[in-house]
Amino acid sequence: MLRFSLGKTIAIVLAIVVGLLLAVPSLFAPERREAFTRSLPSWIPSWAVPTRGIVLGLDLQGGSHVVLEVDVQDLVRGRTGLVNQLRDDVRRVLRETSARVEGGIQVAQRGVQLRIADPAERARVLPKLRELSQQITNPILGQTGARNIDLVEQPDGLIQLTYTEQGIAERVRRAIDQASEVLRRRVDALGTTEPNIQRQGADRILVQVPGLQDPQRLKDILGQTAKLEFRMVADPGAADVDQLPSKESPGQTMPIERRVIVEGGDLIDAQPGFDQRTSEPIVNFKFNIRGAQRFGAATSENVGRFLAIVLDNQVISAPRILQPITGGSGQISGRFTVQQANDLAVLLRAGALPAKLTIVEERTVGPGLGQDSINAGIIAALVGTVLVAIFMVLAYGFFGVLATIALLVNVGLILGLMSALGATLTLPGIAGIVLTIGMAVDSNVLIYERVREEARLGRSAASSLDAGFARALTTIVDANLTTLIAAVALFFLGTGPVRGFSVTLSLGILTTVFTAYTLTRLMVATWFRVTRPQRIAIA
Repeated sequence: MLRFSLGKTIAIVLAIVVGLLLAVPSLFAPERREAFTRSLPSWIPSWAVPTRGIVLGLDLQGGSHVVLEVDVQDLVRGRTGLVNQLRDDVRRVLRETSARVEGGIQVAQRGVQLRIADPAERARVLPKLRELSQQITNPILGQTGARNIDLVEQPDGLIQLTYTEQGIAERVRRAIDQASEVLRRRVDALGTTEPNIQRQGADRILVQVPGLQDPQRLKDILGQTAKLEFRMVADPGAADVDQLPSKESPGQTMPIERRVIVEGGDLIDAQPGFDQRTSEPIVNFKFNIRGAQRFGAATSENVGRFLAIVLDNQVISAPRILQPITGGSGQISGRFTVQQANDLAVLLRAGALPAKLTIVEERTVGPGLGQDSINAGIIAALVGTVLVAIFMVLAYGFFGVLATIALLVNVGLILGLMSALGATLTLPGIAGIVLTIGMAVDSNVLIYERVREEARLGRSAASSLDAGFARALTTIVDANLTTLIAAVALFFLGTGPVRGFSVTLSLGILTTVFTAYTLTRLMVATWFRVTRPQRIAIA
């Protein structure tokens, strides 16, 4: 157990050096890391210089915390909600089958109903309508047997299609997943780093943005549905018209045709800019092929009319079409400020939310409070390390010094691994590191007590050390493995702070086994080869 080949020794030392180097950037403030990099000798290749430090969580560097809830009513009954989608699908089926409906399609609370008096037509339509009902698929369990739509046929020809509770819950789940991705793209476009966006409960999303001290801007970015539509301003006396509020004329509405020419989903890019004539902030946009074709055809057919640019059911601009726009690109103006134009471009690039999100919780953590948490964590870690070192030196003398060195390397490796993995350090994460400090020496205690027992039995120094390390290994692995299982369970079952604690605890367990057993054994073996003692005396 005390014999190390040259290759194994080099591998151990190299792993420790690399791990500690990865931790070095975390010792500097972000604004000083670049200066530290420039101060290194020029002969060191750039790929060998670590520049990525540990990302501090919201509770350590401050930032904004928002919890949003999906508006289920809007998801089901909104203008583009499930009920209206179902009505459009039923209309399509009726067109395909040429069936006659008495009284049209009626919208109900969670579905639609229609009456087809002719039994022959009803028999032709029902199979097509049943195809609208699909089995609900669980990501883990697969098909559950439940369906998203119930179809009920009455004797008088009345047909009712209603979304089931399971169908609505499934749609909410999908909306949460889709909204999380949209929100992530929006927050990333703000230039912030390491946002934490995750599901919370059945219908909520947690958004944490470390370092962002403008909660109002975050709320504006997150809360806006960003559903963009290009529609024509209605002529007097036209049917199928929506009266929508105008951004340029507060308090007034404009008659807008319900027919949508192009939607925001056809955008492939949106960038802020300035109008060359007026120098006012604008948003330049570009369509995909389908959007460009539809936009070009609509502007060609309606030269002289006004085109409404509608964002979340508000007309933000209604310019006159002076000539066909066939290039697939254009600009949106609406008396924007520079920040409003930038934020609108962010929203359009990220895409629209599948449903309205309501902010149910918000708070801002100031950087001063975060710094206080960092200081308290550092003090706790230093005090814990000093007390553990004192105990080990008093209990085991020189071997306690070796254990303390292994402990310091252990902490450095934890920081290095967190930097390499891009893990976020939170206040509970600091607690995990402090706990690791106490747990790390447990392995050394097991080894040294085994060595002490062997020495008391009169064995030689080599035999005592060899037996001590060999017999303690199984106990060390078992003890740390059970703790690692608990930490992994916390990571997958917990959220937020619990995950931060589990990450540092898991990394600490892995580095503890390496430093407390392998590194300590290497140091003891080196000491033994140099001094060649006849007996081991652990004071």
